Amino acid sequence: MLFFALNGSQTLGARVAAAGGYAVAAHEERDFQGGEHKSRPLVSVRGRDVFVLHSLHGDGVASANDKLVRLLFFLATCREHGAARITAIVPYLAYSRKDRQTKPQDPVSSRYVAQLLEAVGVELVMKFEVHNLAAFQNAFRCRTVHLATQDFFAAHIAAQNSEARLAVVSPDAGGVKRAQLLREALEARIGGEVSFGLMEKRRSAGIVSGSLFAGEVKDRVVHIVDDMICGGGTVLRAARAVRDHGGRSIHVLAPHGLLEAQTFQDFCASGVIDSVTVTDSLAPLAHLPAEPPDWFRILGCAPLIADAIDAVHRGQEISLSVACAPELVDNRQ
Repeated sequence: MLFFALNGSQTLGARVAAAGGYAVAAHEERDFQGGEHKSRPLVSVRGRDVFVLHSLHGDGVASANDKLVRLLFFLATCREHGAARITAIVPYLAYSRKDRQTKPQDPVSSRYVAQLLEAVGVELVMKFEVHNLAAFQNAFRCRTVHLATQDFFAAHIAAQNSEARLAVVSPDAGGVKRAQLLREALEARIGGEVSFGLMEKRRSAGIVSGSLFAGEVKDRVVHIVDDMICGGGTVLRAARAVRDHGGRSIHVLAPHGLLEAQTFQDFCASGVIDSVTVTDSLAPLAHLPAEPPDWFRILGCAPLIADAIDAVHRGQEISLSVACAPELVDNRQ
């Protein structure tokens, strides 16, 4: 097999390769005047099982659009030169949030991205914690692998809270299934009961509303789980509601940390969140302060991705079970 990590994803790529016990294959990316570019593998891909890692988020250096095009061109190049099978590993997949029509004449951008990946010959798309699992699976006609994070985060929570009474909260109705799966994984790991909560949320024209909260969180250590954090407003609303309902401490979990500089300031100013934990699916984080606050943690997801790559290459079932708590990583480089 060959494993490539495109520019902008080399930090995570190096961690995946180290966890899997193989090297990152050499490739070249060149920019030309006028904004054009080319990329190519520097080793032969003919007859090889090729895995290409690229997280498709805008990071201040390259936009999501630019990263998507670079990934598509590189995958097509590998197909052009005889790769036996091509797997695209996209820990964060751009446009996944636009997976349905909510207004007249709306696009379904997630399906268009799927069609582009299929058009260049991708046979498998691997994604780390999707926004909407049904929409992700239905968008693709090629094989998909979803690396869910419930056991990953359950191992982390259990290691931090051996005796506390726990609760899991979804900050909106769309994340209920994700929160329920985390709750079940956590109950199985600690061998005890974990309560559940849900925050009402409605969004129209960029305005978020809704104030109803349901769930038992009083005197409990509460974990609010979402698939991503961007501006932070959604989890802040839920955190304030949990605090109003007597939560003992409040911790936010999200696989994808699309945090803005203002998000860190808002979290600090709120005084209601005790910790925020994301993964290094976006490596490095564009707006991470030079000295990250003590309450901000980054967990390494590379072993989970490396295990999935190995299983796919060997034609085995993928296991997402986590034996021990994920390790913290430094994502400033």
